Amino acid sequence: MKIIIEYDSCWRNSFLGGSNNEPVPKKGREFLGSMTNLKKEGNFKCYETTLNTVMGLLNRLIGDQRKLYQARNKLYEQSYFFEDLEEKVTFLDKTENTNEMTFIRNMKGSTDQNSFTGMIKTSEPIFSSNYSKGFWGVLGLTVQELCNFVINEKFINSEIELDPISIVSRLEMLNKEKALKNEDKIAETVLRLKKKFPDIEYLNAKGEVVTISLYCSALYLQLDRLDGEYDMSTAKTKAGGIAGISKRGFTKKDFMARYTTGSKKLIWGNPFIKKEKIKGQGEVTSMMTKANGQLEIIIDVDRTKGHEIKTMIENAGVSSFYLGKKGLAYVSSIRA
Repeated sequence: MKIIIEYDSCWRNSFLGGSNNEPVPKKGREFLGSMTNLKKEGNFKCYETTLNTVMGLLNRLIGDQRKLYQARNKLYEQSYFFEDLEEKVTFLDKTENTNEMTFIRNMKGSTDQNSFTGMIKTSEPIFSSNYSKGFWGVLGLTVQELCNFVINEKFINSEIELDPISIVSRLEMLNKEKALKNEDKIAETVLRLKKKFPDIEYLNAKGEVVTISLYCSALYLQLDRLDGEYDMSTAKTKAGGIAGISKRGFTKKDFMARYTTGSKKLIWGNPFIKKEKIKGQGEVTSMMTKANGQLEIIIDVDRTKGHEIKTMIENAGVSSFYLGKKGLAYVSSIRA
């Protein structure tokens, strides 16, 4: 027998971890559609129509509401109608794909890494104390001046505005700086910092020194050096660190959350898009794939069994349904 299904605007991507062929975890399936997760290898998931898709569809058409993995599980009391027929099922997917920009809602309550809410608190002690200029001044040093500061403990007063926005702007600028060659004074600076902070890795995959890591570690070094001269308790968090700044880098939302009157800004969604550089192709942009087309399902059974399946489909009366994810699909013809 042959079943022909017409479908339109069916999504061919998934933004959830795990699989439809296994029970849902207690905390739900992981959301992989955020901008951060989409940058990770393997999280931009593309799918085609498979036998599992077709079998789930056939079960839906005959009125079986169970998940496919439940229907196949022999521990369930209700029998699986297609248990002996799966190997007789083949299909042909005639599809036309389009790529569209789609906005995905994120209901996990994630926060924006680069935004904040509320008024800025410029009068915080960390920006207005007698140690503030010497502390934050580390970020205003040139690379050579920074090396001298770490190696020889020579600190040159630098001009830097003492307010949260100016500090975070300087950190963002340093974060964009190119990696440095691990040689001469820079190599010696890395060795000195390594002795002080052995758990921190300052080199990238190419063996170059990450600039922002040097400055952030130097900031912690200055925190220790000034601790013997000033009361630095107002510069530290309860854990003894610097809010929003680690020895390797910084997180804007965590830094600004401490120096604003509002809470972190929630993200309610983001475009489902991935940009990556592929050797030989340059920058490749991947977006949501939507498919229109026709799915032909052939079940190699005799006429009697074919009429039985056709009757079950007609009795279930399923008018329209999803094929894969979203979109619209319906049965256009059944030939037993």
